[in-house]
Amino acid sequence: MATYAVFGTGTVGQALAGRLSSNGHKVIVGTRNVADTLARKDNDMYGNPPFAIWQKDHPDVQLGTFKKAASLSEVIVNCTMGHGSLDALQSAGESELNGKILIDIANPLDFSQGFPPSLLVCNTDSLGEQIQTAFPVLKVVKTLNTMNAWLMVNPALVPGNHTVFMSGNDKAAKETVKGILNRFGWEDRNILDLGDITTARGTEMLLPVWVRLFGALKTPMFNFHINIAGR
Repeated sequence: MATYAVFGTGTVGQALAGRLSSNGHKVIVGTRNVADTLARKDNDMYGNPPFAIWQKDHPDVQLGTFKKAASLSEVIVNCTMGHGSLDALQSAGESELNGKILIDIANPLDFSQGFPPSLLVCNTDSLGEQIQTAFPVLKVVKTLNTMNAWLMVNPALVPGNHTVFMSGNDKAAKETVKGILNRFGWEDRNILDLGDITTARGTEMLLPVWVRLFGALKTPMFNFHINIAGR
């Protein structure tokens, strides 16, 4: 079993780390400052517990700095806030990232003007591309960024067929990530490979639509489904 570094201690990081651990993998969650992370006492805006409380139910999941987590892992999962993703990866160090697979789940959301958020980058660039440009030897695969955290790791929470997108330059890395998605419960027919990392522009730009659907539906438990004529 591979060792995974999950960058980010919030809702998404907890969901991914917990599921990977339950699948039998060694998981190390990366954070900027371990002491500060463990000192947090309050639930987040969604009611999810601080990491120290969550970890009591997941004792096999370790916590370390971004650099330590990256150094011990074969696969890295970026669950940080999009505006801090590049800084988090830079603090891990290029030498600890080179040649590894990075599953990028982050979105470049800008909450500086309040809610709903806008995008820090769109149209001609994406966060996924910026990460790939900054770390050219890293094998970036963008996926799972168009849905709720708990649905990412348990697609059965929404009945029927629905779609998870995938973007990336490295075919072998995408096959590895496809296997991870399968173990989360995603069927091959519902995994849609959009192409190279530039296609991450499209999935990141779905987030403003997702946010407004959330507001209209009053629940985050929904997903996009692509129907194809004749199939």
